[in-house]
This record gives sequence, C-alpha cells and structure tokens, in this order.
Amino acid sequence: MGLLEGKVALITGAARGIGKAIALRFASEGADIAFTDLAIDDDAKATLAEIRALGAKTEAYASNAADFAQTQETVAKIAAEFGRIDILVNNAGITRDSLVMRMSEEQWDDVIDVNLKSAFNFIHAVVPVMSRQKGGSIINMSSVAGQMGNAGQVNYSASKAGLVAMAKSVAREMGSRGIRANAIAPGFVISAMTDALPEKVREEYIGKIPMHRGGTPDEIASVALFLGSDLSSYVSGQLIAVNGALYT
Repeated sequence: MGLLEGKVALITGAARGIGKAIALRFASEGADIAFTDLAIDDDAKATLAEIRALGAKTEAYASNAADFAQTQETVAKIAAEFGRIDILVNNAGITRDSLVMRMSEEQWDDVIDVNLKSAFNFIHAVVPVMSRQKGGSIINMSSVAGQMGNAGQVNYSASKAGLVAMAKSVAREMGSRGIRANAIAPGFVISAMTDALPEKVREEYIGKIPMHRGGTPDEIASVALFLGSDLSSYVSGQLIAVNGALYT
C-alpha cells in the first residue's frame, strides 16, 4: 500500500517541471490527482496520460490560479468530482525578471498575482473542505530566492518569501482542525527553465553549490511526498530547504 493510498491531491501548475514530478510521485504512492494549469495544452495532456498510466484517477483543469472567483469554482468542481481534497500543493509560478529600478508595475503585479495571490486563492477555497474532513496538508512551493533574495528578482523573491509566511500563518490558524501547512524552498533545480539559461550562467550557479550539482524535480517531489503523507503528521509551519547547501 502506498503512502498516499485513499488520498486526493490538488496540485497547481502541474503540467510540467516540479509540479509534474510531484503529481507522478503522489500517484505512484496511491493518491488520486487533480491538477491545474493555465491551459490544458499538449504538455498537460501528456502529464494526464502519464498519471493515468499509473492507475490513478486524475483530471486536469484549465484555471487561472490568480483569479479568485475562478479558483473557487475550480475547487468546488474538484471537491464534487473527487469527493475530498487531502493535499494542496501551491506550485503555480512565473518569473518576470528585471532590476528593481527597471521593473515595471505590470512585471511586479504579474508575479505577485500568480505566485502569491494564487496560493491565497486556493487555500481560501480548500480550507473549508479540509475542515469538514478534520485534516489535510497544504504545501507551498517557495524558493531559495525567498530566503536569500536574488538580484533581478525582487518580485519573485518577495512572492516566494510571502509563501513561507503564509504557510506559517495558516499552520497556526488551522492546526486545531488537523490541517498542516508547510513550505518547500528548492534551490537550483535542473528544468526546462534552467536549461534555457546560458551555459556560463548555469556554471556560475552550480559553482556556488557545495554539492556541485543542481537538484532534480524528483528530489523536490520526495520532500513533497513526506509533507503530504502521514510521515510528517507532527510537522507544520515549517520551511524545508532543498538546495544542496547553497543557502543554510
């Protein structure tokens, strides 16, 4: 029996990258999966097929996570179709990098809306479901940038730091109802986004990591599995860094 047998996980932004890795890991441990992305494109359809091949019930939902009303509708639909929601992973995120003196208001707003407001939207919608169940696990995907900051990413760093404080606050508010909330802060993770960086930039990043390599989406998924399962039943309000000792 898998660690998540009988549980339903809702994962935002799971068509590719870390979100996809988490969805596949959860499904391999027995969870049914509802995941969202801005559009159900070819990547989302491929992810859907991979999860179903593992034997899990799964559905993909086109959803703008930054839209409060749309999120309420999406979560209501998922709760009705799956019967429950045990795990929420707030993974949806974007970057709009620029030096602060050149950053536009639109670049700031876009990142805060997608990365931070979306987590509020989904937590707001999911908490009543979890409260009725008398339990649940909320996982916010933060970043090492939210811990140490990063030049050219004032908006991204602020949004990721906010996700940590949000998890800590929700943990204090909802602990009496059996709802746990934690955050994961990945460091430099090998992905399509980092593959697109110039080789010199990638080498500079990796040169700062004591383990001399980037992480993988599967390594982040392993920590998410711990936080989503009963293995972490007394872990709440915490930030777990997964960065190869880049920042301690």
